[in-house]
Amino acid sequence: MSAMKRKRWLPLLCMSMLLAGSLAGCSGNNAANSKDTAGDKAAGEATANTASNSENAYKDKYDPEVTFTTAWGVDPELKFKNGESIENNVATKWAKEKFGINIKSLWSITDTNGAFGTKLRLSMSSGQDMPDVVTIGTADNTIAQDLIDSGMYADVGTLFDKYASDTWKEAMAQDPNVWNQYSRDGKRMGLPVLDYAYNHDYILWIRQDWLDKLNMQAPKTIDELEKVMDAFKNQNPDGLAPDKVTPLSIGFKTTMNTWMGDPSWIFGAYGTLPQQWNLDADGKLEYGSVNAGMKQGLEKLKEWLAKGYIPQEAALWDENKTAEPAVAGTAGILPGPYWMSGWPLQDTVKNSPDAVWAPIEIPAGPDGKVMRHGTQFTNGVTLISTKMKNPEAFFTYQNYLFDNFANPTPGSELDNGLFAGYDYELDANGKMIENDKIAGGYVNSVRYMLVRDGARIPDAQMKALLNLADGAEPTTRLEKDVAVNYGKDTPAAAKVLLAQEDKSFKNMFTGPTTETMKSKMDYLNKIENQTFNEIIYGNKPLDAFDSFVATWKSGGGDQITKEVNEWYDSVK
Repeated sequence: MSAMKRKRWLPLLCMSMLLAGSLAGCSGNNAANSKDTAGDKAAGEATANTASNSENAYKDKYDPEVTFTTAWGVDPELKFKNGESIENNVATKWAKEKFGINIKSLWSITDTNGAFGTKLRLSMSSGQDMPDVVTIGTADNTIAQDLIDSGMYADVGTLFDKYASDTWKEAMAQDPNVWNQYSRDGKRMGLPVLDYAYNHDYILWIRQDWLDKLNMQAPKTIDELEKVMDAFKNQNPDGLAPDKVTPLSIGFKTTMNTWMGDPSWIFGAYGTLPQQWNLDADGKLEYGSVNAGMKQGLEKLKEWLAKGYIPQEAALWDENKTAEPAVAGTAGILPGPYWMSGWPLQDTVKNSPDAVWAPIEIPAGPDGKVMRHGTQFTNGVTLISTKMKNPEAFFTYQNYLFDNFANPTPGSELDNGLFAGYDYELDANGKMIENDKIAGGYVNSVRYMLVRDGARIPDAQMKALLNLADGAEPTTRLEKDVAVNYGKDTPAAAKVLLAQEDKSFKNMFTGPTTETMKSKMDYLNKIENQTFNEIIYGNKPLDAFDSFVATWKSGGGDQITKEVNEWYDSVK
């Protein structure tokens, strides 16, 4: 499967506890809810800005057209067709024809090795023109925070309250904490880019065919898991030699808390999640990597490494690397999101024709504990320049996507997707065909939009998944997309995920980077990763964890903990 195709699996997400309220669409002119000032038109009509009391500047379409600038970090896997580019394509033409909005690109750069963030920082520091509207992903959160603090970008909270549609507001209200890290002194300085809930929560995917041949059941505890891993390795049902089998494919090259091949649930079995802030027994925030449960988890990983249950190169493996033995047919278990039956696991049968992957719940620790990291509802931020002449025009653009694309009703304009022949195509009977069969190739054209992924309502994908899991025929865009383009086991895997919904724990610190974090966190992360690896690989005794904790606290950790809790007390 191509890397571009792979991107199609990332959107899936679930959120059952938020299935409360209907997300009714509304037209763009319902966006403004502020009170009218003297001289405005009739009460309730949207007011565009304080300079004009006679006309509403917010339009469904602008004539004459308005222009604003942006900058692009282009995914190296993003495809173009019909001679298009990120600066001039079906989406930019659509914005001009549909809304009278001319999107002018200041610059674009292929976003490899942090190139987009680096270019933004250089532009800021050298006094170059900055984009009117710019969307920045979570990988570049540091530069996003610096741009907010630079004073170049506006308080978007007042704009959002005035112009955002009801659909967008209701989506944002599903988790009010999404604003926290982009807020300063009560002002909302960046528009959170919403993601689907639970997108990077994980379950375990296990070779069910191996379990069946061994006459074993899916493990429900860590002890049972060890028995299964031992059997997968030393009594392999496919006849693989022990040194050719990876019973549990995990990696921690950059982090112990990630989205595929994730080891953090192993520590969760002992009551903590590393590299995130968790609530302690006293209701305070604690950095999970210094919790005493980490020591037990490190001991377990050291034991599993010695027995060959996890890869000998785990400290060098990133997320994608952990998928390789699974696809090769030599791995027995791979932790990861519920959408993985599509990518990468559907490719296993190319190498092991009888392979059957099944989703299972995360096994419990010796005291019955289960913890997995939870997915935040955001995957970036959109900033609006203080110099932008028509900020309301951005809301015209984005409101339309929330009202007509995020979760469209059957038969509506964007019911099948954004652009026919790019991200979807219909057959002669009006049925959606698979992405791989689109004439001229599938293009993930949602990445042509100003905001990453266009527009997402956190709980919308879960509603679609649950409907399909209960046997409903796909009728909505999201349901049809899942049914046609995702692995057949995806809805059932989502139900497995929800069975442990109360075991999902988000990072509780969602505020801006604290002062001590800016100066000390890189150092603290370095000694953490080094110490943990040395313990797991037997280069240091287990008690080195205690020395690490002492060094972490004295080296800035205690001060960071104080700052984090001061922030938490201010928002909880």
